[in-house]
Amino acid sequence: MGLARVAVLISGSGTNLQALIDASRSGALGAEIALVISHRAGAYGLERARRAGIPARVVRPRDFPDRASHERAVDELLRAHDVAYVCLAGYMRVLSADFVHSWRDRMLNIHPSLLPAFRGLDVHERVLEAGLPVTGCTVHLVRPEVDAGPVLVQGVVPVLPGDTPERLQARVLEVEHRCYPRALRFLVEGRVRVEGERALLADERPGERLVLHPLLASWPGAG
Repeated sequence: MGLARVAVLISGSGTNLQALIDASRSGALGAEIALVISHRAGAYGLERARRAGIPARVVRPRDFPDRASHERAVDELLRAHDVAYVCLAGYMRVLSADFVHSWRDRMLNIHPSLLPAFRGLDVHERVLEAGLPVTGCTVHLVRPEVDAGPVLVQGVVPVLPGDTPERLQARVLEVEHRCYPRALRFLVEGRVRVEGERALLADERPGERLVLHPLLASWPGAG
């Protein structure tokens, strides 16, 4: 049996896409990145895909009369490439309930906060305004509600004195790039069981679904 085929939907630079590509190439992912789709022709992630020899497609909403027909075109591409799992990696479009249900428990998203805290946009600014000591990221299964769904992996990142949103974002990205491949591997290995809105991991070891930024290595249980 071949590797599970994965599609990545992007809107921008594609740093998480690159992390998935790198993990796939090293064998750490246990899956093949088979397709990259963007709704923006200028997304740099498309170039990352082309350099890696991965089919890259642009499906622009303005080329379709409505959201439903645009999503049908995306879905047809996914199925034409025999995709088993879909990763949203900075995909800045809200997907319809019909599309989400058709890929239920086979579509992942990454969000730059410790969900359910700080859903939506401007996350790093809001974290700094709240004066929190830590923040992080979450990889979760997608549901129709934005930034909701069973959590697969979370990464914890310190908020440092003098942080700006840009500095904090860069630190969170370091951990995102570790969390996303780990979460996808759990899924393609068949280790994830969903009960209600909880994701349970077969044979889970303590801390296996938690990733700490290196600056938190001295935390109890960080190893």
